[in-house]
Amino acid sequence: MFNFIFEKFFMSFITLIGVATLVFFLFTVLPGDPAQMMLDQKSDSEQLKILRTKFGFDQPISDQYFYYMNDLSFISIHSLSKNHFTSYSKNKYGGFRLFKINDNIIVIKFPYLRTSYQKRGKKVLTIISETLPNTVILAITSISIAIFFGLFLGIISGYYKDQFIDKFFQIFSMLGMSLPSFFTAILFSWFFGYVLFDYTNLNMTGSLYELDDYGENYTINIKNLILPSLVLGIRPIAVIVQLMRSQLIEELSKEYIVTAKSKGLPMYRIIYFHAIKNSLNPIITAVSGWFASLLAGAVFVEYIFGWRGLGKEIVEALNTLDIPVIIGSVLVIATFFILINTLVDIIYAYLDPQVKTNLNQ
Repeated sequence: MFNFIFEKFFMSFITLIGVATLVFFLFTVLPGDPAQMMLDQKSDSEQLKILRTKFGFDQPISDQYFYYMNDLSFISIHSLSKNHFTSYSKNKYGGFRLFKINDNIIVIKFPYLRTSYQKRGKKVLTIISETLPNTVILAITSISIAIFFGLFLGIISGYYKDQFIDKFFQIFSMLGMSLPSFFTAILFSWFFGYVLFDYTNLNMTGSLYELDDYGENYTINIKNLILPSLVLGIRPIAVIVQLMRSQLIEELSKEYIVTAKSKGLPMYRIIYFHAIKNSLNPIITAVSGWFASLLAGAVFVEYIFGWRGLGKEIVEALNTLDIPVIIGSVLVIATFFILINTLVDIIYAYLDPQVKTNLNQ
């Protein structure tokens, strides 16, 4: 089991390096001068030259890649020369100095995602730390809604197989999987936030934290969470309904269920204590995958609802070509996605007796 866990985390590490490499080269080859983006129109050739030297934009691509991966590393090497763009300072990198090698020092630190082009040198990590919690709250709420309604509707659909209620839920799940999130977001925002506003009292747009009427203090506005979480939860609900239905139908046809029925056990006890438990393994895998996907899928939903999360930040960064924010956000989402899927593989191997037996052999 230990070898399996080590292998999974090692492969996750290799995957993250691959993602970071791909994202770096993808955005590095884009047309446009990063120095020009940072200075906007108010620049001259001398200012551009100073900025390119300061941030290493004048270095060969191979050197830029090495220094970028160096910034992402927990243990990194930095020049002692204050004129070099990788020179170490506590305010810039944080962390602690370990030891000195010639004209360089080795530092242990948190990954440095560099600074925004458009927000006056604000650290990308600071921007992400301000917006990511809102996205995580939205994703957790959405997946919780999906689990509750998906399991409930899936159990009913599986129990009443081929009856009217089953066919109705099948149509609902197919519709939920086929509708794009951005279209559903626009529809929900207009219908529940505008047409039915007098009945729902829900806003078309809004974030979790909003300024009060005096513009002095931020207050929590829970109702702004309802519409975006419902929109993000629709597709996972549809998937969980389909999975739960098919798994439950399969379990109810097995011999141990027939034996339980012959012993006179009530059907609700058979379903609750036996069939559901043995149907959950694929559901756990699906839920984990959807939770990670919701972090990425929230991009347009957050933008449409005005939810101040990482997705909305990515859209704004794309509009302004704020490359460090885009790269940093993509890397954070990729890290979440990879780690969640790795942990789920480990949990699945632990819960599934057959997999666990194979690992112990």
